Amino acid sequence: MKKFLFYILLGLAAFAFLYPFIWMVSASLSEERSITDVSLWPVALTFDHYIKLFENIPIAGSFVNSVFVATIVTFGVLVFSSMAGYALARHRFKGRNLLFYFLLFTMTLPFQLTLIPNYILMVQFGWTNSFAALIFPGLLNAFAILLFRQHFLSIPQDLIDAARIDGCNEWRILFQILWPVSVPTLITVGIITFMTTWNDVLWPIIVIREEHLMTMPQLVTLFAVGGRSMGQIGMKLASATLLALPIIIAYLIFQKHFIQSMAASGQKE
Repeated sequence: MKKFLFYILLGLAAFAFLYPFIWMVSASLSEERSITDVSLWPVALTFDHYIKLFENIPIAGSFVNSVFVATIVTFGVLVFSSMAGYALARHRFKGRNLLFYFLLFTMTLPFQLTLIPNYILMVQFGWTNSFAALIFPGLLNAFAILLFRQHFLSIPQDLIDAARIDGCNEWRILFQILWPVSVPTLITVGIITFMTTWNDVLWPIIVIREEHLMTMPQLVTLFAVGGRSMGQIGMKLASATLLALPIIIAYLIFQKHFIQSMAASGQKE
């Protein structure tokens, strides 16, 4: 009976969490005048909101831009953060612990604190209104370095020593020996980085002005608050649904590895 009640409680909690998203999808498929009557199922099913959305803004182009930027940033974070995490975990050098603590300290700083300095750098480099301004500032991530460091600490040193005896250099050890046994961590870092980059709105709004370069969250935000939605709630909900779906699908596919890596990241040195 206790176990049954426990699962009932978990089910109610899950429903309370999922209900807003289910309602959003259902309302986006309902007629405008029927949105207030929507519960869990669409009222007067229609795809007009999605059709009008594609007619009013270049949502498909912004989707491609977001996929491109998020993919490049995610790949860069996986490469550079794993390199930094490997160095902090398995290499002995002066100031290693100080550098690691400094990285932890940077995680406590709000993004807004470095917003203006980063923008000034983009202006000086001439990268405003270009994908470079969206990609380069995100290629290193302190949280990703922390996850990789904790994971590499859990790998036996004998494996690395054996690879060195066989003649592997540090590049081959990282990418050919450690990466294949680090799939859960790679997937976790990839999901978090992709999700963070995909959902970023403030930074793209600051550095991008041309509509054909805008990411999907930026374009959807300007569409929802800028008046181009013509005050129709259904169109706003349709744009929000399209924005959320890629992240939800990616998490559903890789959730097992994500949970496994987050649990393992708490291991001590």
